Amino acid sequence: MTASPSLRPDSTRCLLLIDDEPAQRRLVTAIGARAGWWVMGAPDVEAAQKLLRSEEGQDVNAILLDHWMAGEAGSEIIQQIRGVRPDLPLLVLTAQTSVALAVEAMRAGAHDFLVKPITPDRLLAALNAATDRRKSRSELRPLSEKIAQPLNFDEIVGSAPEFRAALAIAAKAARARVSVLIEGESGSGKEVLAQAIHTASPRGKKPMVTVNCGAIPANLVESVLFGHEKGAFTGAFDRHIGRFEDADGTTLFLDEVGELPLDTQVKLLRALETGEIQRVGGRAIQTVDVRIIAATNRRLAEEVAKGSFREDLYYRLNVVHCAVPPLRQRASDIPALARHLLARIAEQPGMRYLSITDDALAVLMAYGWPGNVRQLQNALFRAAVLCDGNALTAADFPHIAQESTFSKRADDYHAPRLSGASNSAALSNGPGITLYESDGNLRSLEAIEADVIRLAIGHYRGRMTEVARRLGIGRSTLYRKLGELGIGDAA
Repeated sequence: MTASPSLRPDSTRCLLLIDDEPAQRRLVTAIGARAGWWVMGAPDVEAAQKLLRSEEGQDVNAILLDHWMAGEAGSEIIQQIRGVRPDLPLLVLTAQTSVALAVEAMRAGAHDFLVKPITPDRLLAALNAATDRRKSRSELRPLSEKIAQPLNFDEIVGSAPEFRAALAIAAKAARARVSVLIEGESGSGKEVLAQAIHTASPRGKKPMVTVNCGAIPANLVESVLFGHEKGAFTGAFDRHIGRFEDADGTTLFLDEVGELPLDTQVKLLRALETGEIQRVGGRAIQTVDVRIIAATNRRLAEEVAKGSFREDLYYRLNVVHCAVPPLRQRASDIPALARHLLARIAEQPGMRYLSITDDALAVLMAYGWPGNVRQLQNALFRAAVLCDGNALTAADFPHIAQESTFSKRADDYHAPRLSGASNSAALSNGPGITLYESDGNLRSLEAIEADVIRLAIGHYRGRMTEVARRLGIGRSTLYRKLGELGIGDAA
């Protein structure tokens, strides 16, 4: 299915797909074409190497390898491809969901690791990230779910006022049965917040049921949500239980709810209003007890104004509204988030605990993070996989540093950064005054207080009256604490 160079539009990028299944190649070609990607196909590695060495192969911007194998055979395949064009981003597509396999593929030279079934949006986002210098070159998005674990409200990391306000609203809503609408950019932590709401609710003993509305073809959404009877449509060979029935007695999380087709929105509204559902092709009406938490990366009020989202459904979902701020608006949380995420990453097979230095944190805090916390996690994961030392340094984030420099000239998705003073203040929660032990647990309040006093004494050059005033305590209280904590008058 190799395309002729004469048929390629000048404005498109070129993807080389290595796959021996014609149907899969046609699917990827169709997805790519809608986003301006010209797809060339190769049935195996040998054919791909030959194509990459040809004049036509010089136009390739990225490689997608399907049917990757674990072990030495898979690593050898990646090395063979990179041996011809080591500069090209190489993405691996596989049906296996394993962090250990992702680590193996990356160490062999893969740029990204995508898990089937993959939605068009996710595939295109990965391709764009691989070829756009302003976006992270270490997305590894499918691994986020493997690394992330459900958190309680008191385990969620973040002290920025807007973020804490969202947590406070969510915590108050958790005990009630009301619907909650969470709005925020992709990767900002909407699902983490939804899981915390569910865990803190009376329904928390049962698992939360999740549906990604944006990942379901429009013609199958109703069947996925409400189920179908045998013979309801072509291909319906058996009865299918929908997610509403699965969620009876627990919480149903509708992620990217703004992607639902209008006709499905009508049936969703009825289910919310009456608690009644009907399978596609069925006559029986069933009553379910489901608590809805919805999330979207769109502003649904604007979608209502445009007519793409029903106003009555919007108000039914938006009983409690939580707005999750993007990471660039809470950059002071990055040091604590980085340590927390590194501790989570260290729990994965083949990984180990790593600390992170001030210079690395400065690089991370200078970046705009268009992919938010998910992108930060993936950048840390990639750096941890490739790190040979015991601590991540600025050198472990070359692409982030490069993109930070580039983004200073671009205003598209980057908000103003922290000032130098604010940046230094945030970093004081890093190695200078460390909040976390090496195992990821918080240090004792006494130990942190001692570090704060030492820092203050050094900063104000031993002027104890000034130290006491800045710390907001009396001079006698300061001297009493010095004795209790066993520290001298010098920092």
